[in-house]
Amino acid sequence: MAKKRRKLNKEFERKIYTSKRNVELVLAKIYDIDDEDIQKEYMSAFNKIVYLYDLLKEDYEQKGFNEDSESLLLNYKNAFNLFESEFEI
Repeated sequence: MAKKRRKLNKEFERKIYTSKRNVELVLAKIYDIDDEDIQKEYMSAFNKIVYLYDLLKEDYEQKGFNEDSESLLLNYKNAFNLFESEFEI
């Protein structure tokens, strides 16, 4: 039986790429923090955002654009915005 093709979406791919860049930027800023305790606190809080980004990216790579894609992106964005509002970075 032939494998079902993934449905691709260029606009959604741009959103994933932008999300990746945002995660990389915040991680770089966290790694630049000199105080180890503060760095651990930020990293602990940011791990959820990294997890949600990985989930979003993996879902798109495995299944393509599907009915869950927008909700995964929204979950990531909400968590990222919450992190930004709670932590000064």
